[in-house]
Amino acid sequence: MRPNRFLAVPALALALSALLAACGGKDRPADGTAAGADPQALPAPAGAGAAGVTGMPSAPGPGQVGAPVEGSTASPLFDENGNPIPGSDAGTPATGIDGTLPPPESGTETGTPPLATEPTPEDAVAVVRDYYAAINGGNFARAHALWSDGGNASGQNAQQFANGFAETTGVSVEVLAPGRVDAGAGQRYVEVPVAITATQRDGSQRKYVGAYTLRRSVVDGASDEQRAWRIGSADIREVRQ
Repeated sequence: MRPNRFLAVPALALALSALLAACGGKDRPADGTAAGADPQALPAPAGAGAAGVTGMPSAPGPGQVGAPVEGSTASPLFDENGNPIPGSDAGTPATGIDGTLPPPESGTETGTPPLATEPTPEDAVAVVRDYYAAINGGNFARAHALWSDGGNASGQNAQQFANGFAETTGVSVEVLAPGRVDAGAGQRYVEVPVAITATQRDGSQRKYVGAYTLRRSVVDGASDEQRAWRIGSADIREVRQ
């Protein structure tokens, strides 16, 4: 005999009623816990603190707006799993949409040296001032080294160079505005005009005018020393009084 499909409905209804009576016969508290259960024994999301499971604070309101007030301690927000939301407090770096840290600003990457700047005509003027400061300080080796090719461009070795100032007690120099930078084969040149007054041991003074031509290398593989401005030549003439 084929079963009557209409008789199955009352039987199903009776089974559902019995199941509901067994499971829901007792009232549940408003917080959704089973009657008689100890709320303290229920697991809570790690790190949630006083916030709810969703991470919202118990007190309503927008909370902190803008940067934390100086002297105050910012509290992080939590997601639905109880984990601190990155960037929700001052001590946690903000992340991008994909959860990664934002890229560092150009030139600030770890281990990346800053871009080297090209020496300017003002740097050439500074070399001439340094040159005469070394002479006045009696540091003739330093002054000699400010000539190109390790001092060889002066046409003298270090001792000969120092001997040339044996009768000079002091030198004052007026450095004028440098000229424009000229390009050569793998080099750059700039002219720095000067007016010089040299005081001799007998108290007399001798005056000179002229210019220094400074040069530097720009070829690939040049050292830092070769790329810096150095005195390449001088056209200095004494002014007859």
